[in-house]
Amino acid sequence: MTAIARLKPCLRWAILGGTLFFLGTVLKQHWQKVLAIRLESTGLACLAIALGMTLLAHICAGGVWSRLLQDFRQPVQGVWLVQAYLKTTIAKYLPGNVWHYYGRITAATKAGATLETATVSVLLEPLLMAAAALLLALLGSQPIMAQYGLPVLMLQWFSLLVVLASVHPHIINPLVRYLGKLKQKATKAPSLMSVALKDYPLVPLLGEVGFLLLRSAGFLFTFLAISPVLLSQLPLLVSAFSVSWLLGLVVPGAPGGIGVFEATAIALLGQTFSPGLLLSVVALYRLVSILAEVAGAGLSWLDERL
Repeated sequence: MTAIARLKPCLRWAILGGTLFFLGTVLKQHWQKVLAIRLESTGLACLAIALGMTLLAHICAGGVWSRLLQDFRQPVQGVWLVQAYLKTTIAKYLPGNVWHYYGRITAATKAGATLETATVSVLLEPLLMAAAALLLALLGSQPIMAQYGLPVLMLQWFSLLVVLASVHPHIINPLVRYLGKLKQKATKAPSLMSVALKDYPLVPLLGEVGFLLLRSAGFLFTFLAISPVLLSQLPLLVSAFSVSWLLGLVVPGAPGGIGVFEATAIALLGQTFSPGLLLSVVALYRLVSILAEVAGAGLSWLDERL
């Protein structure tokens, strides 16, 4: 166990270093094409729409998290939790990539949720996001399968089935009870009736699909700000975005998925679009994402003060 703990920082640095090296190599080879790209008024309008779509996506994700806690029959207020979600989102860029989860657990317990339920909710949310990303990736997986073969498609299906099974009440409820027992031992508190998830979280899953669709729309409008897109290319873009976003979510060592998302998107779309165009798109989309997260946190803070 000690050896694994020691290897984790090395693995994170190796992943971060590898992705940055890949991006740096592509930029070195195509930097002139990147500098040649210019944004006109139509492009700026597309970026504004992309910003609005991305902000709306984060609001949707906050609503899904609130619904998860309500499905556990917790006495929480939805609007306040959405604000807390938006305020904690920017903490994912801090080293460790866990501080936004800590902030949400703290906010949920302050809102009236039990500690074990709050903890399970922030573990359940990224699993539902991963399932939504895999679903969207599979809907447009034909171009990627043609490029990478049937094994990649089978891996996507297998991953989806594993994630969908992991959020079933038969899996989640024992986890909640186990955390409740740990809390009871630590605090010496009397045993209370444990909360449980009655039904499969289908509505939160559909909400996360909506979140990914809005994020994909933000990426598409960022793409349109620089270059036109054919209708036949939309499934490839949505599928590639979903896979790239998912890897940015699950790969360790990259706060906020920085580097991993960009490198994966360039690798998946490199045979269809020019590397210079892709570098510009992923850089602009990263800027749009950060601005949307900062705007969400700022608006939530302002709304509380007013």
